[in-house]
Amino acid sequence: MSLTSSPKRYRYPAAIISQAVWLYHRFNHSYRDIQEQLAFRGIIISHETARSWCIKFGHKFKDIIKKRERKPTDKWHLDEMTLKINGEFFVLWRAVDSEGYELDVFLQKRRNKKAAIRFLIRLLGCYPAPRIIVTDKLKSYVKPIRHMCPKADHRSHKGLNNRVENAH
Repeated sequence: MSLTSSPKRYRYPAAIISQAVWLYHRFNHSYRDIQEQLAFRGIIISHETARSWCIKFGHKFKDIIKKRERKPTDKWHLDEMTLKINGEFFVLWRAVDSEGYELDVFLQKRRNKKAAIRFLIRLLGCYPAPRIIVTDKLKSYVKPIRHMCPKADHRSHKGLNNRVENAH
């Protein structure tokens, strides 16, 4: 899209559309948040307009943002915590790198070996295998990490996993 003209059949210039779509994908704002931010700048749109722009133009921005985000370090910290959502208990699996950059968040019903495998598959699908993986003392991590990341050094100690604990 050219930044000077508006796309065909759109009332707003491409710069405004790209700003709205970028805000949605970069900062994970809701459509109503985008509506309020643009209204603060004097641009009145509905949240449905923001939604339609994100659906139509979002894939381009998502790819660009993914390319520009920094590369994670090769030391990962994995952790899980229990949450209660609408009266049901769920397990929130989290992974951060050694600098505190969040790699992935995954919500599951269980906290077992199968759930750990599913979480590791998601992580390894997006990032290269790490050199070091630090976990808490949950035994469900041991075999999946040994099988899926054979070259990674798995460290499991009570005080080592503070990086992810502080990132909650």
